[in-house]
Amino acid sequence: MIVMKFGGASVNNSASVKNAVDILKKYQHHNLLVVVSAMGKTTNALEKLLNACLYDKSSVTEIYGQIRKYHFQIMDELFEPGHRVYTAVENLFSEVKEKTAEDLSDNYDFEYDQLISFGELISSVILNNYLNMCGINSTLTDARELIITDDHYREARVKWEITEKNISEKLSFLTNNSGQTVVVQGFIASDGKYITTLGREGSDYTAAIFAYSLNASEMIIWKDVPGLLNADPKYFPEAQKLDEISYGEAIELAYYGATIIHPKTIKPLQNRNIPLHVKSFMNPDETGSDICKTERSIETIPSYIFKKDQVLLSISPKDFSFIAEDNLHHIFGVFSKLHIKINLMQNSAISFSVCFDKDRNKLTILMDALKDIYQLKYNENLELITIRHYNQQTIDKVVCGRQILLEQRSRVTIQLIVK
Repeated sequence: MIVMKFGGASVNNSASVKNAVDILKKYQHHNLLVVVSAMGKTTNALEKLLNACLYDKSSVTEIYGQIRKYHFQIMDELFEPGHRVYTAVENLFSEVKEKTAEDLSDNYDFEYDQLISFGELISSVILNNYLNMCGINSTLTDARELIITDDHYREARVKWEITEKNISEKLSFLTNNSGQTVVVQGFIASDGKYITTLGREGSDYTAAIFAYSLNASEMIIWKDVPGLLNADPKYFPEAQKLDEISYGEAIELAYYGATIIHPKTIKPLQNRNIPLHVKSFMNPDETGSDICKTERSIETIPSYIFKKDQVLLSISPKDFSFIAEDNLHHIFGVFSKLHIKINLMQNSAISFSVCFDKDRNKLTILMDALKDIYQLKYNENLELITIRHYNQQTIDKVVCGRQILLEQRSRVTIQLIVK
């Protein structure tokens, strides 16, 4: 049994949907669990819609109309008029419209999950109906009924025992007869009462959850790149494909911010020794990249990860005492409460420096929470550069004379905050 994940770029228009189905036809003799993301940039559009509901009601109708038009245009190019898919999708858009008319609570993360989840619900209905129309017997399954999480909205934590039980019991037929196909939404889950999400780009993680629970033979992620690259080609036109890397190396790259794979994806696969293939949906017959149990070394190929729009915050006790464990406990508690991920940290005797993604609203709240106890200094609009398997030549290549505000290095990895 194979688990496949199709991201937004792989289903962003009617031609892409047809291409995805052509790929699936090549695997018809296997049992398939197909995880699909929201189409194209729908998640971004729904985020814009949510913000309009909260802060600019005058633009709600226009944004809603754009999202609806985009999906119906795709359907018009895939289906005959009157196909049942129109009713199913129209019902989902009616729910979206009702949601936008409500008075939303002040819990942004909760409201986010309730609205943004419609992207995956709509795309899964369209893909499943098109598969059946093309002669592939496909069943649509609701991820919210299978993946159970806590109520940590926008980045919910999976309750593995009940989730594995749900999936293994309700989809047991995928481990028996061949030629079965199931479509399921990525990114979304449930806390038993309300919709939760697994974090941005969380569809990769969804696929890994299903692969682990069904003990899949392999997992394939279809991307718009030929495989895992050692750098973002937007920065490095000469980026190299990594043909094969270990689970451990993939976890490190994802942890430091490599956008090709969601950070939580690899560990469930490693626990079951399920190989992960990253392949191009534009050239599906090419080999791609493999993440698996391997002793193969890639130390001769450096990997570069760039995170822009970073904030470097320096926190010092006002009484000039040392930064001690109780200070760190308090600081970490504030970061955790605000759901701010720390990308890099470093402490000295009287100062604790942290680097994190810029979020103007959260930065203001963070500063307010710390300013009474600590002296705060910060720099904005910085870049965090991470290099795996570095040498001086690779450092010089990316720094290019820019000012280094903070540097951290181990034998394998160097991180630089540059201005």
